[in-house]
Amino acid sequence: MQRRVFLKKTAATAVGTVVFPSIVPSSVFGKNAPSNKIHIGQIGFGRIAKDHDMAETIRYDKAQFVAVCDVDRKRLADGKKYIDDYYAKKSGKSSYSNAKTYENYIDMLDDKNIDAVIISTPDHWHSEPAIRAAFAKKDIYLQKPTSLTVDEGRLLSDVVRHQNVILQVGTQQRSSPQFRIAAELVRNGRIGKLHTVKIGLPGDPAGPEAPEMPIPENLNYDMWLGSTPDIYYTEMRVHPQNNYGRPGWLRCEQFGSGMITGWGQHHFESAAWGMDTEYTGPISVEAVAQFPKSGLWDVHGDFMVKAEYENGITMLTSGGYPNGIRYEGSKGWIFVSRGDYVASTSDPVAKDNNAKALDASDPKILTSEIGENEIHLYKSDNQHGNWLDCIESRKEPISPVEIGHRACTICLISHIAMKVGKKLEWDPKLEKFRNSELANAMLKRSQRFPYGTDYIKI
Repeated sequence: MQRRVFLKKTAATAVGTVVFPSIVPSSVFGKNAPSNKIHIGQIGFGRIAKDHDMAETIRYDKAQFVAVCDVDRKRLADGKKYIDDYYAKKSGKSSYSNAKTYENYIDMLDDKNIDAVIISTPDHWHSEPAIRAAFAKKDIYLQKPTSLTVDEGRLLSDVVRHQNVILQVGTQQRSSPQFRIAAELVRNGRIGKLHTVKIGLPGDPAGPEAPEMPIPENLNYDMWLGSTPDIYYTEMRVHPQNNYGRPGWLRCEQFGSGMITGWGQHHFESAAWGMDTEYTGPISVEAVAQFPKSGLWDVHGDFMVKAEYENGITMLTSGGYPNGIRYEGSKGWIFVSRGDYVASTSDPVAKDNNAKALDASDPKILTSEIGENEIHLYKSDNQHGNWLDCIESRKEPISPVEIGHRACTICLISHIAMKVGKKLEWDPKLEKFRNSELANAMLKRSQRFPYGTDYIKI
């Protein structure tokens, strides 16, 4: 099927909630799974996989990691050892687990014994494996940002919902109670009419020049680059070869957009919860930003983004605000943040033991109870646990693909506004700019054959 035909056929379900069957089909679990465990394949074994995604999932008895994939053979071996050592210690049997290894994730998706995959790859390798996994009828946990461009994000959401697979976006703030509580209080009018949302989000520093280096024998660098342009190898551009520290690709525009997508999708998705705009977007966006004039790292530094919504809310995002979300209404304000939570030891913002996870202009606002007939939002205690529960129940997870796509879109059009340098009018239904063909041209990127969503046979 041609890509444009598929998009046309699925356009009717582009916004809203997909209803999944309430009975779990027998194909959900591997037929040889002990005690009907959910067999999981891990795609990408880097710092987020090791410190967060696998660590948060493997502790659930209903889950069983059975395979790992990475384009770096050193990390692939480490991933297998991580899985096998965990189950050996837990079971007391050294032979309990013998995780399969794959250097190409497409081969992993052909394994009928795998029910679900976790995708913990660099940002430019998110949408393509997720789409292929959906066509393979695997349920998916996908690290944010959901896409590199608005165009591939729309395709991802349409395919996932058409295939009726469970996709949970890794925006784990949704499972932190303070973000739900803040959104519920705002949605139920505890600060009056909401008019302004201020989001604190840091920028990234410039970096040094990085000379060309020999490609390590253990790294399939061509596949690591994927759909992005061919460019010389240097370790600072990829990931450390001898540890699991913060990788350099996070600060290279070739592979993402910097902190506006790196943490922006977390905050934009959480803010949309309180703004009641999860399935839409702003009607205008404008931005200013500083970009490095030299060095390997070329993502944005200090910045300010202003987005306006049809419901009258203005959202301001900048590193000048405290990291978190501040809702301002006609009768007061609420501020919410992660507090002392960190997802990994190399999070870009240092842990603050004194940070308030929830604050308000009047402490009484925070103790206000939500009545039985008021708005109650989706409750989850753990993002990965919720994903596993939804694989069993076939209910929609707390961070479904369309909400993730809409939040990621705000990140991406904010980045485009930084580049274009004028106020852009956005149509959230058509997902196009009304007043700039230059900006519209930036809604997708050219893709290097054979990698990329353009070359997936639908």
